[in-house]
Amino acid sequence: MLQRGETTLAEQVLSLSYGQAFVAPERRHHRSSMSVRIAEGNALSAKGASALISDSTWRNAIAKQAGDLSVRSFLADYYSTPDHWDVKNSATRVLRALNSWSYSQSGHIEGGSYVSSLSAMVYRGREAHLFHMGDTLVFRLRGAEFEQLTRDHVTDLGGYRYPSRALGLDGSLDIDYVRMPLKQGDLFLFTTRAVRGTLMPSDYVQLIRSDVSDLDAACERLAEAAQLRAAERGYGAEQFCFQLVRIDRLPAEQVDHPGRLYGDLPVPSELGVGDRLDGMEVQAVLSRTAHARVYRMRDLRSDREMVMKAPSPELSSRNAYLEHFLLQQWVVERVNSPFVARVVEPSRPRRYLYYLMGFIGGETLTEWARRHPQASLDQRLDIARQLAQAVQALHRRDVLHQQIHPDNILVDPHGQVVLADFGACHLREGDGHKKARELARQIGLSEHSAPEYALDTDVGRRSDQYSLASTIYWLLTGAVPYAQAPHQLRSHTGLEQMTYRSARTRNPEVSAELDDALRRALDPQRSLRFRRLSEFLYLLRDPRQATRSASGSPARREPASFWQGIAGILLLLLVLSWLLK
Repeated sequence: MLQRGETTLAEQVLSLSYGQAFVAPERRHHRSSMSVRIAEGNALSAKGASALISDSTWRNAIAKQAGDLSVRSFLADYYSTPDHWDVKNSATRVLRALNSWSYSQSGHIEGGSYVSSLSAMVYRGREAHLFHMGDTLVFRLRGAEFEQLTRDHVTDLGGYRYPSRALGLDGSLDIDYVRMPLKQGDLFLFTTRAVRGTLMPSDYVQLIRSDVSDLDAACERLAEAAQLRAAERGYGAEQFCFQLVRIDRLPAEQVDHPGRLYGDLPVPSELGVGDRLDGMEVQAVLSRTAHARVYRMRDLRSDREMVMKAPSPELSSRNAYLEHFLLQQWVVERVNSPFVARVVEPSRPRRYLYYLMGFIGGETLTEWARRHPQASLDQRLDIARQLAQAVQALHRRDVLHQQIHPDNILVDPHGQVVLADFGACHLREGDGHKKARELARQIGLSEHSAPEYALDTDVGRRSDQYSLASTIYWLLTGAVPYAQAPHQLRSHTGLEQMTYRSARTRNPEVSAELDDALRRALDPQRSLRFRRLSEFLYLLRDPRQATRSASGSPARREPASFWQGIAGILLLLLVLSWLLK
């Protein structure tokens, strides 16, 4: 199983080889999983290559699923993180998310769990990054030196040794992290705790060095020797798995940061109609803001029309914004939805910092509403549902949009809705999204922004839900739901004074159920909105469900007149009780 992965981008070359062997008794289910992934092209420079091994306890009824899941999920999610994130940030976020999911799912399973030990090593540039949980084993063979890189995290219970600090064992995860320089010829061995008590360090060195040109054969020798030694010492039938990774060639120099892959490119200067850049000609200037420029471009080779977005020239030295610009590109590249603008690859190598999107021959939702004042309720609701699916696609990638309003929504001649502006998008984080809120303020709030953006409180998916519902309310009624603009609030007392204006009073075609769904999604208190956007989308499809689900919804604030009436009745009953004594 000898494979190589290499790239020649900017003289940054990394080449790896690997081999594997797996031996297990037929009467037992496999409980271990291992894999190597070598990225290609720019991804190898930005994300590197990965090698993993996972192992679960044999008493686990779903041990094989637990091991396979942890390996597959890490590889899928790690290579989907933004290119400008460093290795530690990307891998740690992925592992913590995987741990949370595994821990929550284990509570619903009888006779098993998704707990597993995991060791993952990422090779990028001239360095290796090791992430370790539990009791899997990683060794390094450099010359004649054989060194264990991981620590055994185990707990003795009733004479049995169980892995501790493993993936999915607890709601919080403690990850061992080691960063180390690489040398050409380094060999890394991945195996499981089953090998304990079989092979000595000298055995490993001898068996691997017997014929280091064939890593599969070296792994087979290790597995056979471990199995023979276990039988000689009377050990029960065990499974053995070995994975070897060899560093064949290192890059000429270390890449400082994945984002530098594009961040080192210069920002385009101010462009006008007729100007040319990288084989494209400017057809129109669509937008000029303090942060970015948006142009409609035509590829001179293919005659294809595209939209180019580039940072504003005066911000060329602001690295913080450039990092966010790279995040915007990642959103366009990774979010796969027909309702979200898609990235277009340039026909020539890029010499400047920008990204391209497919050109949508349509108009903004503001323009559409102005030109279609007689549009039916069904037409408007169809647009609302498409927009909700666009926001849902972003949330699946843990992205907050933060700028949902009619001018950022395009409608093509066929009625297809596309969400196209990502200037304020931000990834969800665990700090109450303070950075996300500050970015939204910097870009600029609108009358559709949720109240929490003005009040320095936590923002999140329900903040996007508010902006979505406000935009839909505007689409159905031509007005906004509150007399006081939420983004102009100065204190929390203002929330209590916000009174929802029923959509039915402005558009009688809106059903009571749909109005109730909008009112809940637009609640000034973030905690009282729908827990999930899918609930709101469901009610947009079938508003009649709003009445049926009301009993399971959070308590809502009733008008003051309602409580005054209740108080009056109680007072009357009290007076009558006195009179009847």
